[in-house]
Amino acid sequence: MALMINEDCINCGACEPECPTEAISAGDDIYIIDPDKCVECKGYFDEPQCISVCPVDCIFPLEA
Repeated sequence: MALMINEDCINCGACEPECPTEAISAGDDIYIIDPDKCVECKGYFDEPQCISVCPVDCIFPLEA
């Protein structure tokens, strides 16, 4: 499973440095998560760090 950032992203950049697998990067208008790199912080933290620092709650599980 991976996470995604939706269009509510305010492009603040708080999530990018928190990602242990460097799956988050700046897109054209919002930050994006590479689903091939995202492990939802499993093996690193108890919960996804990007979600815990996001000020607008725009990060959700990627729907298959």
